[in-house]
Amino acid sequence: MNKILVVKLAAAAMVVALAGCTDLKPVQAQLDSLKTQVTALQGDVQSAKTSADNAAHAADAAQSAANQAAQAASGAQSTANQALTAAQAAQSSIDATNEKINRMFRKSVSK
Repeated sequence: MNKILVVKLAAAAMVVALAGCTDLKPVQAQLDSLKTQVTALQGDVQSAKTSADNAAHAADAAQSAANQAAQAASGAQSTANQALTAAQAAQSSIDATNEKINRMFRKSVSK
C-alpha cells in the first residue's frame, strides 16, 4: 500500500514539475492530507487485525471448551451405559430370586 502511495506521489510531483507550476503549496497540502490519511488507515488496519486475532483466539477457546464438553458427555454416556448394564443384571437376579421364592411358596402351600 505504501509503494502505491509513493508512486502516486511521485507521479503527482512529476506532473507539477512538468507543468512548470511555481506554487507548490496546494500540492504540498494534498501530500500532507494523503500522509494523514495513510497514517489513519494504517491505524485502522492494525485495529482490524487485532480484532481479528482476538476473535480467532476466542474461537479457539470455544472449540477447546466444546471438545472438552463432548469428552465429558461421552464419559457420562459410558457411565450411564455401565449403570444400565448393572441395573439389568440386578433386575435379572431379582427376578430369579423372586421366581425361587414363588416356587418355594407354591411347594409349601401345596403340601
